[in-house]
Amino acid sequence: MEITVQWIRTSWTKQSRGGEAAARRNAAPVGFAVPAVPHQFAHVVRMHERYGFEPRGGQEDLRKVDVQLREADGRLRVQPRVEPLFGIPPRPRRPPAVHLVPGQWVRWQLNYRFSSASGMQDWSYWMDTFNIAYGPTDVDVFLSEPTVYVDERGPLR
Repeated sequence: MEITVQWIRTSWTKQSRGGEAAARRNAAPVGFAVPAVPHQFAHVVRMHERYGFEPRGGQEDLRKVDVQLREADGRLRVQPRVEPLFGIPPRPRRPPAVHLVPGQWVRWQLNYRFSSASGMQDWSYWMDTFNIAYGPTDVDVFLSEPTVYVDERGPLR
């Protein structure tokens, strides 16, 4: 069965926490048309404050995408991975995995805040959006409303 994965990472610093820069960041899309990529790859989009949150697309081997995908009994189990020491907010209890049937798709969002190891640099932030479809799709599948939406974003202070 076909699996389509789109991974969007939006990155910023405290310079984009308020004002016009935050408005540009908050207006960044959470879904894009999917170009033709080999089935073992994900469509990856990066948007960073240093580029004015302009989307920069590419592809990445699915094994390098921080999401677990497992097919069984005609369903796809989806669960993004979060490293235990991976910034703030803490995630002591995570939502359960999502199980998709053919024709469904999920949008799963997580956010993070990081400080430098020495504490000498400012905090940095990122938000990951995983759009994952199970079964045949159109190129514009992720421009519509998802079948399932998981918002795992937390307060970043």
